[in-house]
Amino acid sequence: MRQFVWRGLHIMLAGALLLVFAPTASAASTFPSLMNLPNGWRPEGIATGRGTSVYVGSLANGAIYRGDLRTGEGSVLFPGEPGRAVTGLYVDKRTNYLFASGAGTGKAFVFDAETGTELASFQLATTAPTFVNDVVVTRDAAYFTDSSQPVLYRLPLGPGGVLPDQSAVEQIPLSGDFVFVPGAFNANGIEATANGKWLLLVHSSRGELYRVEGKSGIAKLVDLGGSSLSNGDGLRWTGKNLYVVRNRLNLIEAIRLAPDLASGEVIHTITDPSFDVPTTIATFGNTLYAVNARFTTPPTPDTNYNIVGVSRVP
Repeated sequence: MRQFVWRGLHIMLAGALLLVFAPTASAASTFPSLMNLPNGWRPEGIATGRGTSVYVGSLANGAIYRGDLRTGEGSVLFPGEPGRAVTGLYVDKRTNYLFASGAGTGKAFVFDAETGTELASFQLATTAPTFVNDVVVTRDAAYFTDSSQPVLYRLPLGPGGVLPDQSAVEQIPLSGDFVFVPGAFNANGIEATANGKWLLLVHSSRGELYRVEGKSGIAKLVDLGGSSLSNGDGLRWTGKNLYVVRNRLNLIEAIRLAPDLASGEVIHTITDPSFDVPTTIATFGNTLYAVNARFTTPPTPDTNYNIVGVSRVP
């Protein structure tokens, strides 16, 4: 009897040890830190969507690629068209609409993020030169930057994110502290507060960050204590920090902002050996996903491109 009890106890203890030391399902199924894109893709914008989906646009022809962060696999969602280009992306998860900035076309495009169907296109810019660069979607509007014009484009959205007609497009002049430099790359990445009241813009050539009232365009320079954001590109706000990509420097800056967004401090700099001119970032869990645009590498149909995942700051 004692031998039976001891053997039973031994089996129970062994099972408990296996439970303690065996990896959990979540720990075993780690997401890949590198995801390959199709050769020749020429990416610039990236956005996460529903579930573990991720989207990357193409400067070559405006195509859209959809991948899975869990598996690292994906395929072309929208094949693109000659004469098009796509830069910044943002998914409105209410509707599963994918908003895309149209770069030098001066347009914005909206796709069904599940099927790839193009739902609408909007002519935002009415003056040349133009470079519609990035986009963020709030509860009641989509906002787009133009790196070649001192304006924001506002696309009002109906209840639940319903798309408007072309006539609803608004051009909002940037004023206040915003400094427009003719011939330079100006407003680039854009992000919004949770309530949509404030926007944050980075000025690529001046290395400055602005807090902007979306409906008026009045900009306030954010005091970063002398820190520069030169080569500033994509922005994403997650957790306690605003993350700013500095493309050709192969850096991502983590900024802790004051509650009123009037000031902030660079608290950490993220880099990785796999960075090759990252332009924009998307977030999923505790990971930042940066897309490598490789602007210093001459593009060919065989040039390879990828997405790099790095840990964000707690």
